Amino acid sequence: MRNQTVTYSEHNAFHAVADPTRRAVLDLLRQGSLPAGDIARQFTVSRPAISRHLRVLRGAELVREEKIGRQRMYHLNPKPLREIDGWIEQYRKFWQANLAGLKKFVEEQEAARKSKI
Repeated sequence: MRNQTVTYSEHNAFHAVADPTRRAVLDLLRQGSLPAGDIARQFTVSRPAISRHLRVLRGAELVREEKIGRQRMYHLNPKPLREIDGWIEQYRKFWQANLAGLKKFVEEQEAARKSKI
């Protein structure tokens, strides 16, 4: 993923998960599909606000909407999260390498200190 540009539009998974309310909606949907009304009842913000959050999540393809009668059921689509995971993986490897280097340095310093005693 080196030298790739990450765009931040309203239809981007990165933008969608940047908001804590949208992350909470995704967490709810991890447990199973829910109608819009049940999702909205889980939050203190207004129903129109939740509708806007759901619209962003749909635009980023993180959720699918299905009309069943008068209800709109929302289902989690984790596939776009792979893009985020791939981006985060670079940082995970970076920190693992740096922490391993720090551990080695500290152990060498401790061994040198003990050898002087």
